[in-house]
Amino acid sequence: MTPEERQEVLRRFHPDFIEEGFRRLKVGIDKGSRLPLEMADVFEAGSRLNGVELNLDQVDYEVDVLVIGGGGSGASAALEARAGGASVMIATKLRFGDANTMMAQGGIQAAVKANDNPGIHYLDIMGGGRFENIPELVRAAVLDAPLVIAWLEELGTMFDKNEQGDMIAIHGGGTSRKRMHAARDYTGAEIMRTLRDEVYNREIKIVEFCPAVELLLDTDGKAAGAVLFNLETEQYLIARAKTVIIATGGSGRLHYQSFPTSNHYGATADGLVLGYRAGAKTIYADSVQYHPTGGAYPPQLLGLLVTEKTRGLGATPLNIKGEQFVFHLETRDVESSAIIRECQERKLGVPLPTGVPAVWLDSPLIELTHGEGTIERQLPAMLRQFARFEVDIRKEPMLIYPTLHYQNGGLLIDEYARSTVENLYVAGEAAGGIHGRNRLMGNSLLDIIVFGRRAGKHAVAASREVTLKPLSLEHVKSYQHELEKAGIVTDRVSPMLLPRYTHR
Repeated sequence: MTPEERQEVLRRFHPDFIEEGFRRLKVGIDKGSRLPLEMADVFEAGSRLNGVELNLDQVDYEVDVLVIGGGGSGASAALEARAGGASVMIATKLRFGDANTMMAQGGIQAAVKANDNPGIHYLDIMGGGRFENIPELVRAAVLDAPLVIAWLEELGTMFDKNEQGDMIAIHGGGTSRKRMHAARDYTGAEIMRTLRDEVYNREIKIVEFCPAVELLLDTDGKAAGAVLFNLETEQYLIARAKTVIIATGGSGRLHYQSFPTSNHYGATADGLVLGYRAGAKTIYADSVQYHPTGGAYPPQLLGLLVTEKTRGLGATPLNIKGEQFVFHLETRDVESSAIIRECQERKLGVPLPTGVPAVWLDSPLIELTHGEGTIERQLPAMLRQFARFEVDIRKEPMLIYPTLHYQNGGLLIDEYARSTVENLYVAGEAAGGIHGRNRLMGNSLLDIIVFGRRAGKHAVAASREVTLKPLSLEHVKSYQHELEKAGIVTDRVSPMLLPRYTHR
């Protein structure tokens, strides 16, 4: 495609451009900004603490650094903060490690090869993000990337290597160099395994099944902890901290425009709600990534991520006639839009009994190109996932359609992971600006480690200068008053915590 053709297919078919799926916020620091309908609903919902009496002087946990979220960014932040000498606690909604990090497959980008460098990586990220990225954040990511690979290897992450012991690298959509480093097709799980084991060995307190339902500010309006809710006992708990790190992940379980999602069960935009209600600014919160290759059939695999590594190895999208209709390594936004166009406008999708549209992904081409056994070596998890339903992806193509995959935007941060609320840091998918309006493959696993570590490092440094003051929830009361003043009357409460799949 020419640049003009890419813009045209995005404008006409990408869900981010479907105006019926968006509205303007009526309250908060970014009042008037554009958000998906489903996200706007949780932003403009009432607090779970409305009508709840809490004694903020009765503190249940007190630490230097409170990390909200137990995925890759939260674990990285906690490790760095602990290494800096801080007392650290991780509060997580589900089990420690239940996160989108565990579900990431394809790899992590880092410019470590002789024909590559951080400058080229920088240009790829900027181009992929439509040049709307925050340059300082991209610079931080690409410069830290080689250090991240070294750090993960030192901790015990086992990346794919050749017989000479060199890192294997492949292409992803939008990359001009082979810089995708993987652990088969379960890279995120391998990284999370490493980080989780390290956290367990570093005297870091972990509180599971206790999501944060509101941030606590001090009387000066600085972040000073959180109210936690124990999902088992239904008790509210007060966690006081000198600095707070939001690492709560994405929002796929809001199912924007009714798309299926590749996200884990807890991805309900909690951190964005908490931060926004406390006065933290957002950026590009209206921008969502739809991964081009989500499972479409059988129905048990609907929305399942089919890793981009599959296309990186040569698998190509084909329409019902067996024709290639798009270059297989376009950026994700363009690739997804082209697939939607093929099904909706051109009517060349594959009809399915479920009524869900789909196209073929020619996975057998991988074996024809790279030799027999490649899929079993490089994509063992994907091979077994489809084999459960008697689909042998070595011999027959997969049926795929875009799936809701990633929150491109989020809470605004600087290169030190600081939000616009003092002593509040944000890392991982809850943060925005790094990827602009479209993320390239492999830069999410990079992002969570880079800014998780930066958040931990700078949070512990800031904590040394903090003098604890009385805790306050006045910002929650003020936000509720603003909702009422705007005429918003709703029985919805947020953060959502868990997705709703009932019809009641």
